[in-house]
Amino acid sequence: MKKSCNFVIDVKGITKSFDKKIVVNNLDLKVKKGEVYGFLGPNGSGKTTFLRMLCGLLTPDGGSGTCLGYDILHEQEKIKNEIGYMTQKFSLYQDLTVDENLDFISRIYRITNRKERIKRIITRMGLEEYKKQLVKNLSGGWKQRLALAACLIHGPNLLLLDEPTAGVDPRSRRDFWEEIHQLAGQGITVLVTTHYMDEAERCHRLAYLAYGNLLTSGTGDEVVRHANLMTWAISGDNLYALSVQLKKMKGIEQIVVFGSALHISGKDGALIEACVQKLVKDNYKCERVLSNLEDVFIYLTDRPGG
Repeated sequence: MKKSCNFVIDVKGITKSFDKKIVVNNLDLKVKKGEVYGFLGPNGSGKTTFLRMLCGLLTPDGGSGTCLGYDILHEQEKIKNEIGYMTQKFSLYQDLTVDENLDFISRIYRITNRKERIKRIITRMGLEEYKKQLVKNLSGGWKQRLALAACLIHGPNLLLLDEPTAGVDPRSRRDFWEEIHQLAGQGITVLVTTHYMDEAERCHRLAYLAYGNLLTSGTGDEVVRHANLMTWAISGDNLYALSVQLKKMKGIEQIVVFGSALHISGKDGALIEACVQKLVKDNYKCERVLSNLEDVFIYLTDRPGG
């Protein structure tokens, strides 16, 4: 039976192993209606496995909770009817046209007014010019639009998008995210995995996984603040040689190249200040900067056990 709840996704202690290797470890997650929730983490961190458990393609080994008000362990078929799932790899039929693919998907969902629904979604996604074109001849950006159209055709309340903009040009990525926020404004909830920091910044809230463990969650500002990293931008000559030297200095826990500068970060304020003072004496330009999401996520990934 569908439960009334404050969260579209409300799960606790979700765990999954394959061949005795823990892929998702005791994960808790709450996502509100109309929220764009970013799911980040390195390859192999358990993001895709978690999405598949949410939409009923995999059964958790442990944990409990609801998705769209349905029990994730016992009402998986009901959940599937209200979810649109966009996989990492484009999975529609290359030798069918755009409208033939959408007709096939609409038949799977037993949509009665198929022609009207297909026409509406083709118009919404700007696919009118391509509706009779074979999918294999579409560019990456138009395939992405078609994949999203296929996710939306049955009117889902939750979208699970697994790295939906991988390999897509910047303009298409921007248009895609504008569409995502329009959908969220209409009350559709979106859980999206991404490796792009600019996309992470466009999410209402974020969760960061590494090797099955949830390391941090919250708004972008909360994630950066909770990391408590002190970051300096260092510019000058021969930054590569400098980075080699900096790795030996106490207090510097992370070094990342950002264009013509190095970002050095650490949590021990006194130690990193001492490093900076030495660099100033060596005629390097040193500027205190706000840590950003990329600083934080790289730092979290590099921690032992994280």
